[in-house]
Amino acid sequence: MEDFALTPVIKVVNLAKSFTLHARGGVRIPVFRKLDLTVAPGECVVLAGPSGTGKSTLLRSLYANYLPSEGQVLIHHDGRWIDMAAAEPRDVLAVRRETVGYVSQFLRVIPRISTRELVIEPLLTAGVVRDIALDRAETMLRRLRLPEDLWDLPPATFSGGEQQRVNIARSLVRGYPILLLDEPTASLDLENRHTVIDLIQEAKQRGTAIVGIFHDDEVREAVGTRTIDVTEFKMAA
Repeated sequence: MEDFALTPVIKVVNLAKSFTLHARGGVRIPVFRKLDLTVAPGECVVLAGPSGTGKSTLLRSLYANYLPSEGQVLIHHDGRWIDMAAAEPRDVLAVRRETVGYVSQFLRVIPRISTRELVIEPLLTAGVVRDIALDRAETMLRRLRLPEDLWDLPPATFSGGEQQRVNIARSLVRGYPILLLDEPTASLDLENRHTVIDLIQEAKQRGTAIVGIFHDDEVREAVGTRTIDVTEFKMAA
């Protein structure tokens, strides 16, 4: 692995999150509190803990899908720090477009948009020439063993494993400086799990900072550089 500087590109400071169920009279569901985390280039930080402890909630807070109850989520973007918990929408969108890739458990399917066009879109947004973008996208789809006869079809009717491979291809083809991975191998067979391990290792070697949830022991042990147990930050009800 390259000897990357240990200056972090993610800094989470005193983060807390709870949910209020307004349909149930304002019942408050606590998740975590006083959570601090830093992630440097080349690291893969594994989020651990039983289901329901807030691992996916933390990832979504890093991506600004969830607004934390308090604290900061600082992402190093374009030479400066952006607090995703307080940033203007245009800055959040810029961070997502240029700096942070996110592989969720579900593909956001766009009607009538083909798989090939979904995968090249992040590259085109980055200014990559279309022919080069197509070559990179097709190389990634081949590595993930998605049959070529599916490339020009919208993935709405694909199996869960096929959709997940499209999701992974779309997020990893760009080469984002930061990756958030929420169970990226959950729907994959053994061969494709090993391919995703290779892709994550390659991203680490390029200096990508990664935060991920991996319920597969083999994947977690292969890619993780350290583990954060989210239950240590569990908020009392």
